[in-house]
Amino acid sequence: MVGERLSVLADRLREELDRALLEDNSPQEIAASFSIGVFITSMPTLGTGLLLFVILAYISDRISKIALLASVVVLNPVVKWGVYAASFWLGIQLLGVPPGGVPSTVSFSAGSDIVVRLLVGNLIIGVVFTAIAYPVSLRLVRECHRRNIEPTELPAEILSD
Repeated sequence: MVGERLSVLADRLREELDRALLEDNSPQEIAASFSIGVFITSMPTLGTGLLLFVILAYISDRISKIALLASVVVLNPVVKWGVYAASFWLGIQLLGVPPGGVPSTVSFSAGSDIVVRLLVGNLIIGVVFTAIAYPVSLRLVRECHRRNIEPTELPAEILSD
């Protein structure tokens, strides 16, 4: 009984995923949605990025909801720590070490200087990630359409090549 219910639930989930992935979005819209999601997710939004995703999906039919959510999978919380570290390092390289921002003399007065360096680095990294995400995702979506691959079959199709 439980196995049957799980099977029905898995089938329903697969159908919903197929429906979401096969929205009436062009490959360009899907790639743009993923790229926007990558940019938002790369920023230190403290979780408000998901709220922004909901707003974007609500105000525009051209936004692919599943592509936005896929960006969260790519830049998951574990990966974001590395992004934050790289962003801060990049900010320091561009703007210098903030006064009071050296580990031996860390002070709360350096807070705004540290945040500025983090944001500058995040902005640059976000733009670079977005510039990479668009052509890569566009090519993947076009290839899926060309091969007529169902979205839920994609991992198996990739592994079989």
